[in-house]
Amino acid sequence: MLSIPASRPNAYTGSPLDRVSAQRDDAAWVAAALASDGALFAPVWRARSLMRGVAEGTPEAVLLTREAAEQVRMAGGPWALLGLWEGRPVFAVDCSAADDPLPLLPEGFGAFADLRQVAGLLPPGEASVLAHARGLMHWRVKHRFCGVCGAGCEPRSAGNAMACGSCGAQHFPRTDPAVIMLVVRGDRCLLAHSQRFPNVTMYSTLAGFVEPGESLEEAVRREVREETGVEVGAVSYHSSQPWPFPASIMLGFHAEGLSDAITIDPEELRDARWFTRAELADAAAHGFSLPRVDSIARRLIEDWLHA
Repeated sequence: MLSIPASRPNAYTGSPLDRVSAQRDDAAWVAAALASDGALFAPVWRARSLMRGVAEGTPEAVLLTREAAEQVRMAGGPWALLGLWEGRPVFAVDCSAADDPLPLLPEGFGAFADLRQVAGLLPPGEASVLAHARGLMHWRVKHRFCGVCGAGCEPRSAGNAMACGSCGAQHFPRTDPAVIMLVVRGDRCLLAHSQRFPNVTMYSTLAGFVEPGESLEEAVRREVREETGVEVGAVSYHSSQPWPFPASIMLGFHAEGLSDAITIDPEELRDARWFTRAELADAAAHGFSLPRVDSIARRLIEDWLHA
């Protein structure tokens, strides 16, 4: 099976940040960065990001100055250093404790919205920074206690690590690897309609989490077999996409289908079918729809379709 290269970058990639990991444990450097006039803050409110222009279809990220960020942090929410953007320190700040943080900000600062709905319209660098902030703040909010002894944890490394005050265990943000694959057999590819899809007509690639002790290629073959009964041979890597919703990275592959018969797992899928290139080229005429254009699933389909 020939490897099909990615035609363009995936959403949430291409971060403009220098993550300055060497400075995270330098308390004086972090304090100076926090206090600097050029510091910027990416607020996260209940998993939503601050943007303007969403309703108009021209979204852009809104990063706060230090003074504005202090207003939304009145409830003492967590914060973390993301890195430097063109020399300016950028921090994430969680303001979820506020019932509505917008009245705490100057008028016209936009609104909090779901990043996934507009990522394909944002400049790539902005989408990446907002995704970074969302994922890191989710981890900070959900990991306040030690997974070893249950005691409370304190932030370290400018919010990029947590340390247990009782047993001393160190905890770091986790990213769960998930494989996502387009199975191809001849001039057809395998797409499925998941039980979780809100769009009743959408068919997409198969996907699943990697299990302990499993290679990525083995995960691709297992997931396809479990969900559709189709056997997979060769597996070739395509690209990856950060997916901090809440804490994953999608690892994209094209895979060689070795069998035709489909037996779906009804707990996971409503349907699965083989689709021809002609059907994919005009999905609406054939009564189905494809994933969003900013998704890695769509990239896998389109890059195979046009290869």
